[in-house]
Amino acid sequence: MSDDGQRAVVAGASGFIGQRLIAELQTAGYRVSTIGREATADVSWNDEPGILRLVDGAQLLINLAGKNVGCRYTDTAREQILSSRVETTRSLHAAVVGATNPPALWLNASTATIYEHSMNEPNTESSGRIGAGFSVDVARNWENEFFAGHLANTRRVALRMAIVLGDGPATRKLLTIARFGLGGTQHDSWWPSHRRYRGIGPDPSGSERSVWYRTGGKQRFSWIHVDDVLGAIWHIIDHSEITGPVNLASPNPVMNYELMADLRRAVGRKCGLSVYRWMLEPAMFLLRVEPEMLLKSRWALPEKLQNTGYSFTWPQLAPALNDIVESLGKKPVSP
Repeated sequence: MSDDGQRAVVAGASGFIGQRLIAELQTAGYRVSTIGREATADVSWNDEPGILRLVDGAQLLINLAGKNVGCRYTDTAREQILSSRVETTRSLHAAVVGATNPPALWLNASTATIYEHSMNEPNTESSGRIGAGFSVDVARNWENEFFAGHLANTRRVALRMAIVLGDGPATRKLLTIARFGLGGTQHDSWWPSHRRYRGIGPDPSGSERSVWYRTGGKQRFSWIHVDDVLGAIWHIIDHSEITGPVNLASPNPVMNYELMADLRRAVGRKCGLSVYRWMLEPAMFLLRVEPEMLLKSRWALPEKLQNTGYSFTWPQLAPALNDIVESLGKKPVSP
């Protein structure tokens, strides 16, 4: 709980995570101000004096800003995905540096996609291997901006979020795939190479052309229920020893074939067509999202959260999906 008069600033709060966060902060007694592009925000991103005014004297700063990655990676979208994260973080960094009374804690969104495609070993904060290519470069440049310089009076934590299950676009698209009968195992396979996943930023990494892996449907899917995103944020607020990157992911990631089975059960489908990339690519094109959401092996474990005693509300995927489907107005089907 906050003390009387404590203030929190939430940037990029228009999404389902941000709205939940604002409500919980207000319930806990914080006076919440927002920064964003929407008309309802207290301060817009092009108002540098206004951003400084809000940040100065706030006890807590949380930045969730960034263009939704649930889209096709056109050249325009690629630039917007990167700039919407780096430039907003840079603006907040300048405000924290310029503040007479900077926030004691700054939480900045990041992504577990920063890790490499891994099917052999999990990635923790202490042992994780950074990958290469577009999505990784976005995360890397984002965190570089966030952790730049020395902020003696501000604790910084990067929230490396896995795919968040809740009332958001990623979950809805996963459920749509299962409902359309494509809820079988997703196999990576050959597909004509393209340049959408090439590196980006001042030091782009990885191959210029896309690559594929023989996954056999055993690529890992790291995920987290939105309840645990909020729970982890409160846990970090309460544990001053937590700094640096933190993996926000369930301790029980699943393989793709397990994910698809749980999705089918959650939407009441008894079977689903096993899908290879050559079948998945056209479907994902129609859904306006990239196949890497299902084909990249994301394997992240929440080492810091568990080592500091966080207990997950939703540690297992099947109950988490049933809860989400029920919250979206659909009756869950028991396994």
